[in-house]
Amino acid sequence: MNGEIDISFWGAARDVTGSRHLLGLGAEQVLMDCGLVQGKRAEANRQNRELPFKATGVTAVLLSHAHMDHGGNLPSLVKHGFKGKIHCTRATADLLAVMLKDSAHIQERDAEWLNRRRKRGEALVEPLYDLADVERTLKLLEPQPYRKAFAVRPGLTATFRDAGHILGSAFIETAIERGGGQRLRLTFSGDLGRRFLPILKDPEQPEAADVLIMESTYGDRFHADIRGAEEKLGEIVGRTAARGGKVIIPAFSVGRSQELIYELHRLITAGEIPDLPVYIDSPLTAKASQVFADHEECFDAETWAVLAAGGDPFGFSRMRYVESVEESKRLNNHRGPCVIISASGMCEAGRVLHHLANSVEDARNTVLIVGFQAGHTLGRRLEEGAKQVRILGEEYQVAAEVVALHAYSAHADRLDLLRFYSGMREKPARIFLVHGEERQSEALAAALREQGAPDVQVPAFGERFRLE
Repeated sequence: MNGEIDISFWGAARDVTGSRHLLGLGAEQVLMDCGLVQGKRAEANRQNRELPFKATGVTAVLLSHAHMDHGGNLPSLVKHGFKGKIHCTRATADLLAVMLKDSAHIQERDAEWLNRRRKRGEALVEPLYDLADVERTLKLLEPQPYRKAFAVRPGLTATFRDAGHILGSAFIETAIERGGGQRLRLTFSGDLGRRFLPILKDPEQPEAADVLIMESTYGDRFHADIRGAEEKLGEIVGRTAARGGKVIIPAFSVGRSQELIYELHRLITAGEIPDLPVYIDSPLTAKASQVFADHEECFDAETWAVLAAGGDPFGFSRMRYVESVEESKRLNNHRGPCVIISASGMCEAGRVLHHLANSVEDARNTVLIVGFQAGHTLGRRLEEGAKQVRILGEEYQVAAEVVALHAYSAHADRLDLLRFYSGMREKPARIFLVHGEERQSEALAAALREQGAPDVQVPAFGERFRLE
């Protein structure tokens, strides 16, 4: 390949959302991920609408997985003129088909709500993208199998390897021809999972790279062993049920929800917690669970054993999947113990807000936090022990028990991330840490330097680095 090779960072740089990393290949550009920015609403809205690079200049997209902070803004890229291929795994393509349609519905609904309340003279709010934009995006998907190299463009090949984070997640190994028989090997971790998580296979180990772009969400801390998480989950549900309360679990519709359904189903079946109602109040979760069931190639040996014995790992026969808004509202009148799993995972939108508003002032109830909560989100405020929170425009006093159970995190912790690097047979000469708040990224950078990594950078938004 002729021309300069560079990498620039346009999201998830000293932050945990809006993953967008632009690989410059002379006159062409390849985008790794195109996620939604989440957090302070006005700023997030501006960054999601105003792409910092020309969409028409992007040749192709390499997508690590289907979570909205990694792939949720692909329709905006298409809306701005992108016409190339979006390469992803087969399971990711199937998840995107349901997730992007759900996202478009939310964008349209939120715009409608704001327009009903706009003041005279204010401009109409347009949705970030709509269903037509999503349909155009889905036509550009180019599903690829794991562990098989494919051509992205002349002189650039890529291979997806299982990252063990959510269904279909991948870290991406690329090989860039440099002329004279030389190649630059660049690996992008996407979001890395953990060993021993329920349902999915463990993450694969990369063999070699010259340049590594790696996530650092939990770069400064260690998770509790996932193998003890089910017992703790049972304890939390048990004590809440004993006082007659509800367990409200804000959970991402893809990944975390399926793991919780799997574990709760097993606990109830084994008689380790009461046979109480478990409501999955998210149509997207129901659809995503069906996609999970359709991709057995991603399952670990334990899940295969459940299936072989005629089991129901996603609880379709026991769990109560809530579809309609009316049924969701009726849960507010539910008397007695129950578990409600509802999106969004950071408590920033969706049906979980109504359940929190209805439950957070009752000391019998528990709010169970099971995922990373970004700064400036309601989930972060609850996790940090706020005594008063604002939900749907109203102030509420927090009387419910709030518990954080990060053993269920689908993100690699500090040890997992260091293992990802140290396990390489040929270690990278350069490392760029992304998808982490600055404190976490810098802590991991220091640990990598202690392990002998010669060049570790924590890029800022918009920074560009030459790779030749």
